[in-house]
Amino acid sequence: MKKAIVLGATGMVGGCFLSRLQESGWDVLGVSRHTAMGRQVVDRPYRFAGNDILDRQSLEGLFADEKPDLIVNMAAQAFNGTSWDAEYYTYLVNIEGTHNVLAAAHGRCPEAKLLLACSSAEYGDIQPEDCPLNEDRPLRPTTPYGVTKVTAEAMGYQFFKNYGMPIYLPRMFIHVGTGHPPATAIQNFARQIALIKKGKMKPVMQTGRLDTARDFIDVRDGVDGMMTLLEKGRPGVPVNICTGEAPKIQDVLDMLIDIAGVEVEVRQSKSLLRPSDELLLLGDNSRLTALGWKRKHTLRETLEGVLEDWMRRT
Repeated sequence: MKKAIVLGATGMVGGCFLSRLQESGWDVLGVSRHTAMGRQVVDRPYRFAGNDILDRQSLEGLFADEKPDLIVNMAAQAFNGTSWDAEYYTYLVNIEGTHNVLAAAHGRCPEAKLLLACSSAEYGDIQPEDCPLNEDRPLRPTTPYGVTKVTAEAMGYQFFKNYGMPIYLPRMFIHVGTGHPPATAIQNFARQIALIKKGKMKPVMQTGRLDTARDFIDVRDGVDGMMTLLEKGRPGVPVNICTGEAPKIQDVLDMLIDIAGVEVEVRQSKSLLRPSDELLLLGDNSRLTALGWKRKHTLRETLEGVLEDWMRRT
């Protein structure tokens, strides 16, 4: 049986990867920091280990013991907005942590496939006329998070090119699913709407900009896309993981409100505005679809699941 290690396994994407790999017949080990291994670890039927990507020695021992065929690295400070308030931590985890993963794999299991979570935030300074964004476009990140992801991808390519390691580089657009903190627009909207629907909050929502448009992808479709990349794609070649569609944030909010069946007042909050915020973020997914990937979940289906999740959690 093939063995896989998922780093950042208690996160939304990492958790989805655990399920997807196990369903595909892999022997899977989920890995997360000890401080992130809470109730969700106890309740899940997977093997788990407590390791921090900032501790290279710990990773080297783990990789030597497990001898994995695949390493999926989803361990990161994963939020664009948070990177403005936690800039040093974002650089530390996303750059030094990624280097530790690459170096430990090079030393202990250099033939294992290694998938790095890269990001659409790498594209950065773009205009609507630049969309849809293809992978050959120059990268001009405008957020601390985007800068760390360009660096992580470049390090991945360096290890692929110089050491022949099978490094896979998915540029992930905004993944949406259950079990996520309210650190992104959709999760924040759904949490507030759930509280309003339960009568725990006045029917007044706080939002950031609503005139922007984003390429959202259901986390299940995204993980399927990355599995397709691992099975049929080429190492060292970045591939957009996206739908090729970009609804406006206002339309997403309206859809959530319609699903919930509530009436709310919407107010813009300065605290939710960012120093830079692209008007349109839309990806070209032709490299992914050429590998045979197809979208399975509509945006409404995804939003229904997210709202249901927040109704349980609030």
